[in-house]
Amino acid sequence: MSRYFIELKYDGTNYHGWQIQNNANSVQAEVNKALTTLFQTEIMVMGAGRTDTGVHAQQLFAHFDIYKAIDTTQLVFKLNTLLPQDISCSSAAEVNAQAHARFSATARTYEYWITPNKNPFLINKAYHYPKNLDIALMNKAAKELQNHIDFSSFSKSNTDTHTNNCRITFAEWKQVDNKIIFTISSDRFLRNMVRAIVGTMLEVGIGKVSEDDLTPIINSKNRSNAGTSAPAHGLYLTQVNYPKEVYNV
Repeated sequence: MSRYFIELKYDGTNYHGWQIQNNANSVQAEVNKALTTLFQTEIMVMGAGRTDTGVHAQQLFAHFDIYKAIDTTQLVFKLNTLLPQDISCSSAAEVNAQAHARFSATARTYEYWITPNKNPFLINKAYHYPKNLDIALMNKAAKELQNHIDFSSFSKSNTDTHTNNCRITFAEWKQVDNKIIFTISSDRFLRNMVRAIVGTMLEVGIGKVSEDDLTPIINSKNRSNAGTSAPAHGLYLTQVNYPKEVYNV
């Protein structure tokens, strides 16, 4: 039995998230279908995370097992002929049998895109937010995130996680051409966490919430004290990191 990682990109607009659902199409279902067709045996992939409905991925890894050696170059080529236009495979590699796309990951990075101006080319790709934002103030608040571990205030309730502790290593707002982009990296993320943080930061940016309010919001461990979640279509999973040992076959 051999285990392989595949690197995927997708536009999440037409999907109800990554994870398979009974009555809705998902990215995972499309990848499973393509691999099953390719190898003529049922293949089930495990992804690095569960992006929500409408969320995009510039890099997401998934693993699968198969009882034969694979030419990874041919795998990428053939898989792309079978996948829908809004999902692509960038690379594939054999990994060791213990490597796990989700649990072996050491860090993940997300971006959230905001456009202050109406832009037809960013429909479903960025959140149109026309209010003036104080980016310097938002960056002060973003820096404060790195001083905390428990992010219950930014998590959906009743999730299946055993802990709400995350170690944020980077969080920054930046103006990039006609967009405002928030980049955040952590060892793990909770359900809805980035969108809840962005929604709260936007309230800081317009002066509705002060930067001094952020610490009490986090310490309260109460989701109702944080801001409304930003829409899903502005969110991108951009990078997933693994230790080198994963690729020691």
